[in-house]
Amino acid sequence: MVFIQAIRSILFYLLFIGQTVLVALSIGTIALFTRLRRTPASWAIAVYWCRSNLAMLRWITGVKTEVSGAENIPPGGCIIAAKHQSDWDVFAIFPYTGRPAYVVKKELMRIPFFGWAARSLDCIAVDRKRGAEAIPLMMAEARAAVDRGCRIVIFPEGTRRAPLDRAQYRQGVVRLYNELNVPVVPVALNSGLFWGRNSPLIWPGTAQARFLPPIQPGLPPAEFLERLKNAIETDSDELILAAVDEGIARPIDSRLRQRLEERKAAKPQI
Repeated sequence: MVFIQAIRSILFYLLFIGQTVLVALSIGTIALFTRLRRTPASWAIAVYWCRSNLAMLRWITGVKTEVSGAENIPPGGCIIAAKHQSDWDVFAIFPYTGRPAYVVKKELMRIPFFGWAARSLDCIAVDRKRGAEAIPLMMAEARAAVDRGCRIVIFPEGTRRAPLDRAQYRQGVVRLYNELNVPVVPVALNSGLFWGRNSPLIWPGTAQARFLPPIQPGLPPAEFLERLKNAIETDSDELILAAVDEGIARPIDSRLRQRLEERKAAKPQI
């Protein structure tokens, strides 16, 4: 099983990386000739990239995609704040975002062609090395994106985390919530069980994402962050525990097993 899945994973990575390079070259070239503007052609290529990645994950590695709760996304401007466990998260959320503006690391925006492509597709750069100084620059880009009709997509922890790992939410999402004055839609998921952070192997199964009821604007910062964290973490844990109970192909190491036992012990008994 491990050997077969390793071969399937290698094949996916080869196609995924090769396709991503070609897509970045294509959209980046278009961006250069259009002064980094979004065009129907660049958007169509981006849509193809996300859909084809999900299709390859399913047919090559056995990772199916299941997304629920899209009815919770309000019309108009909003912030979509998602748990981040895998690159799958980007592809799975994309079809439900309308015109998304993803908040990404500034380092990615410096990559030739890839960075130009990302900029032309409304991505918002955040320079984490600058600490608090990065927030005003991110806010200016976010306001401009909302004015263009975008929905802001942010991973509040800023990086991928292992399933059931301790949550570490950053202040960027709080500033966006306070200053943009739009609803925030939490997104829970369990993708790390199948395509884990820094994992060379991709395991078959059904990766799930769940859009949760929006948090309306106007809450005090601390209350908002607590509600966001509770919503995302509670439902992400629920999706993970349910998947494990149904049975997963991935071997469960001692660290994950300990976390599973801790979560199960903490669940209220009915």
